[in-house]
Amino acid sequence: MKTLKNKNLKISIITVTLNSSKFLNDCLQSVKSQTYDDIEHIVIDGASTDNTLNLLETKKKQLAILVSEKDNGIYHAMNKGIKLSRGDIIGFLNSDDFYVNSDVILKVAKKFEKDPSLDVCYADLIYVDKNNTSKIIRYFKSRKFKKGLFSKGWCPPHPTFFVRQSIYKKYGIFDLNYHFASDVDLMMRFLEIHKIKSIYISEVLVKMRIGGATNKSFKNIWLQNKEILNSLNKNGLSVNIISFFIYKIISRFLQFFLK
Repeated sequence: MKTLKNKNLKISIITVTLNSSKFLNDCLQSVKSQTYDDIEHIVIDGASTDNTLNLLETKKKQLAILVSEKDNGIYHAMNKGIKLSRGDIIGFLNSDDFYVNSDVILKVAKKFEKDPSLDVCYADLIYVDKNNTSKIIRYFKSRKFKKGLFSKGWCPPHPTFFVRQSIYKKYGIFDLNYHFASDVDLMMRFLEIHKIKSIYISEVLVKMRIGGATNKSFKNIWLQNKEILNSLNKNGLSVNIISFFIYKIISRFLQFFLK
């Protein structure tokens, strides 16, 4: 199996868990199977009460860091992971998600190696059925970033968003004032406000099981969009609310059509 070894480029993958025993093993195996050999896998567990900790204990050798304690939500847990990480590049893989193949991190590493001035790369994501991951529900097709896209309701798929550690240190971590859209707020700040250098990889890197915390109800979807509009206002970005929601509806329709 071909690997890329770069002593100067460590990649941290942060996985946040809470009672995730049903699908967590797919996530852990997905990271373990990567051909890139300088990966630091960090798992931040929110004091699970199911079989999650027993499973993690059996996988402890493949984890760089395992923390299990009560937290104040998913973004608080993600911030813990960032603060503990030692990688040059940081990515997040949710406990229900997994990479499409064993070369994903290798591809990401090559992008950063090729261009030392690159700050972030991101790609496409597909939503799959919870129990039948070969069944595609939605195709989250992203695009090359252009100024003003966030005001139109666009954002990259966060599990494909790999950022240099130095960017977090320079521009901050997740804003805990947001409960459903802190990832969107963070990507908005990095790309729109701080204008970090980005590249779009036009291929699928992650499979996400349908039914995450934000998308599991219309109420949560509404609350997420309300927070995104709040973030746009906070960051001084103008937005036409009608255009914002029209773009979101069309974008969601296309995700189902593209599958």
